[in-house]
Amino acid sequence: MPVSSPIQINHERVEELTRSELATLNARTAGSEAMYSRARRSLSGGVASSYQLRDPWPIYLVSGEGPRVTDVDGNTYWDFHNGFGSMVQGHAHPAIVQAVRERAALGTHFAAVTEDTIVVAEDLAERFGLARWRFVNSGSEATMDAIRIARALTGRETIMKIFGSYHGHHDAVMVSIGVPYDEIGDRENLASLPYGAGIPKAVSDLTIAVPFNDAPAMERRIERLAGEARLPACVIMEAAMMNLGVVLPEPGYLEQVREITTRHGIVLIFDEVKTGLAIAAGGATERFGVTPDMVTLAKTLGGGLPSGAIGASESVMSVVEDGSVYQVGTYNGNPLTMAASRASLEQVLTPAAYEHLETLNDRILAGCEDVIARHKLPGYAVGIGSKGCVTFSPTPIVDYETFKASQDAAVTDLAWLWNMNRGIYMTPGREEEWTLSVTHTSEAIDAYIQAFDEMAAALTS
Repeated sequence: MPVSSPIQINHERVEELTRSELATLNARTAGSEAMYSRARRSLSGGVASSYQLRDPWPIYLVSGEGPRVTDVDGNTYWDFHNGFGSMVQGHAHPAIVQAVRERAALGTHFAAVTEDTIVVAEDLAERFGLARWRFVNSGSEATMDAIRIARALTGRETIMKIFGSYHGHHDAVMVSIGVPYDEIGDRENLASLPYGAGIPKAVSDLTIAVPFNDAPAMERRIERLAGEARLPACVIMEAAMMNLGVVLPEPGYLEQVREITTRHGIVLIFDEVKTGLAIAAGGATERFGVTPDMVTLAKTLGGGLPSGAIGASESVMSVVEDGSVYQVGTYNGNPLTMAASRASLEQVLTPAAYEHLETLNDRILAGCEDVIARHKLPGYAVGIGSKGCVTFSPTPIVDYETFKASQDAAVTDLAWLWNMNRGIYMTPGREEEWTLSVTHTSEAIDAYIQAFDEMAAALTS
């Protein structure tokens, strides 16, 4: 929680430090500047995904080993970015490298099931308590197919999501994410706003957003939709929001959501693309003790290979098994991905690994809280499993509205630059968090805390 009687941040000082740190980073990454000039001639914007953009140029990497990455300029960093939260196994983990190498020698793709696919499905069914699984190649594919399955099962078109949550880049969920605070609308009737151009209004109007951590508001909106003959097919949500930094569910909230969706015959989908296998063996489903009707996975599942999965109860997946829904994809269950996933589940993401992650995260959270308290910063550290962040807000962030109203974007931007210049590779953006790997050590954690302490001292000097 935020410290009592925090100082007022001097934003002129923030701007001064930001200019200095930006100049330093630019000087250290001349090779990335040159590669950016080359990349722009063939790659749109010089990157493979718009989320890889950065002004004035992206940082281009060449290698990673364990908890470290190296850029084209030879700068080596402790990696707290970890592939947008994917690499909980660490980079080039020997067990995964060996599994992929052995599998590649036997053939890289068949569009047919291999035994590894079955083993991974069995393991996930045990971890998440959901009987039936299908595989895809990304989190976006997983949430897209899950929503289609829910619509087929219920015969309804409307879907419901949490305002501010990101669930992939397909049209149905590119709604009500990053929007200006004054465009959010009435809390009881939050706006359905497309996230970027190219999304038909007819599609975005089918997606209804409600605030996080407010089950009564969700139910009131559901009841109004029922009165309009637009009862949702599903509620798709993160059990803990992972793109407003980290926002944990309030006690009893998920249980209320589970009861409301069950009572209204709405399919409850936990999007565990960020939390699945990353905060516990069974993700948020295990961690919070609430079992949804469906779960979507990606990121951590494949150990660095493109991966995704949909888990569901037998009754929900019946519309796939009876042929009503065509859940398809040439690369679904690709042998390389399944070999990597199996090796990860059996040899890397073990009970001992999760204990290690908990120990490290407790250490970094405690260290950051100590820095905040000593320097009286307006903010707090929050995290779970391998995930966490420092939230620069004088009040707790509980949903998108409080995030937009209270979180200090300028300090967050400075923190990214500051970390990069001190060998801490972080995910850019006020929405992101750190991701630890099983290969991180106390040395890495202490380096992060030291960098934060130095920034706090510079801010308050």
